[in-house]
Amino acid sequence: MDRLSDIGTIKEILNKYGFSFSKALGQNFLVNPSVCPRMAENSGADRGVGVIEVGPGIGVLTCELAKRAEKVVAVELDKRLLPVLEDTLSEYNNIKVINADILKLDLHTLINEEFEGLDVVVCANLPYYITSPVIMKLLEDKLAIRSITVMVQKEAADRLCADLGTRQAGAVTAAVNYYAKPEMLFKVSSGSFMPPPKVDSAVIKMTLHDKPPVSVKSEQLMFRVIKASFAQRRKTILNSLSNGFTLDKNSVSMAIENAGISKTARAEQLKLDDFARLANELNIFIEKKKTETSDNFDV
Repeated sequence: MDRLSDIGTIKEILNKYGFSFSKALGQNFLVNPSVCPRMAENSGADRGVGVIEVGPGIGVLTCELAKRAEKVVAVELDKRLLPVLEDTLSEYNNIKVINADILKLDLHTLINEEFEGLDVVVCANLPYYITSPVIMKLLEDKLAIRSITVMVQKEAADRLCADLGTRQAGAVTAAVNYYAKPEMLFKVSSGSFMPPPKVDSAVIKMTLHDKPPVSVKSEQLMFRVIKASFAQRRKTILNSLSNGFTLDKNSVSMAIENAGISKTARAEQLKLDDFARLANELNIFIEKKKTETSDNFDV
């Protein structure tokens, strides 16, 4: 359907189905006609490519993806939008809408069943309140996808795309960098939406690594180190990790020293390879403590 970015058309469609916006679901529909084509083009949607879209709304971005991709599977939580989407997407035969919660969906099964023989990408205008959970699920599930192109709150985009070792970086920055290379594509003003949110947005793209850029003995431990380090980001790494782990402070201190990191460093000063080395060194002390505890128990 043409003119899906036109405010008059949107109001007409929503009135037709008695739809009202849900603040709880963070619903803001795009009305800037230049944004969705640009997102779809940057996402890598093309022949031979399948696209997973999260939260299609009334289908503005969905249509642009369908024009380019082999197949689009749109996951929509709000069942009130299903008849709307059936109407607005009726001219396309390469779109499937699934009424489900993306955070609870088995995406491995979805990809295997819906995109056999296709490369897969993700493209979505994400509600602000589930930005981090959705992105981390897509990354942590280790799906057979090439990239994730999403619109998020500008502040979140700045953090996700920040350089590690700078003040803007956070725990999510480090986690994302382990799985993918993030890049800022373009900014989107609040006036591009209906109703307009109180903040601006930005579109970012995360291109997944073929293999992680650092080697760690335990991914789980490295993410614990990252989380503990940034949980008290104003404190030194030594103090943050001493509070975040059951190891004694002397062991933490030795692990930091063995990793070649200053004990007075703070989380925002560390790169991904610093966190990897630190996790590997801490792993040695943790395993040693387990052995000692087990030996004492046997005695």
